[in-house]
Amino acid sequence: MRIRLAAPAAAALAALALTACQDGSGTKDEGASTPAAATVASSGQKQAEEATTDSGTSAGADSASGTTATTTKTTGSKATGSKATGSKKAKSPGRVLCNGSNTKVTAQVLQRPLNHLLLTVKNTGGKVCDLTYFPYVRFDEMQWAPPADKNTQPQAVTTLAPGESGYAGVRLSAADGSGSGGTTGKKLTVMFQGMTPNSDGGASATPKLPAKGVYYDSSLTVTWWQRDLNDVLSW
Repeated sequence: MRIRLAAPAAAALAALALTACQDGSGTKDEGASTPAAATVASSGQKQAEEATTDSGTSAGADSASGTTATTTKTTGSKATGSKATGSKKAKSPGRVLCNGSNTKVTAQVLQRPLNHLLLTVKNTGGKVCDLTYFPYVRFDEMQWAPPADKNTQPQAVTTLAPGESGYAGVRLSAADGSGSGGTTGKKLTVMFQGMTPNSDGGASATPKLPAKGVYYDSSLTVTWWQRDLNDVLSW
């Protein structure tokens, strides 16, 4: 019964609207019908909101979600761009050789072991440096290079971070007096090796010796560079 009544009512409303347009009163009638249109729009919006609540999603929500995803992707791209990578590379420290230009070298006569000299090299630079192989030592103007004890070769290159120290021992003379050509040295020069044996490692160092000098003979021998002081003291 409701469906049959609705059709005549709709026809009547259409006739009234046509009459209003024909007699010149359309502007007033349209103004009067504005609240009804607003009511319909409001009702449609309410229904759309209810549909969104029921289904959990809507076209508007999908659009907003897509905008958010796009913004997030753009932000992520900026965060992981070349600028961040370049900054990381700029902070990466380089490795250099330890030598007289970036270290402080000291020489100390030891009471034990007897007739031994301790060389200490402290990294005073701002980069990690490598103490390669063993030191070449020369007293005064001596023309020969003392050999290194192969038994003291470490498993890896002695590497010093800024502020760290490395060590080497120098056996000055044989404890049993078997050495020959003994003499007293007043000046000591310590030379460094490069990345290959017998290559030039850079600036040398001239650590101070006691005022009376040190006695050495043909048994003069050195150790490889060590990280652990005990490895030198027990040699």
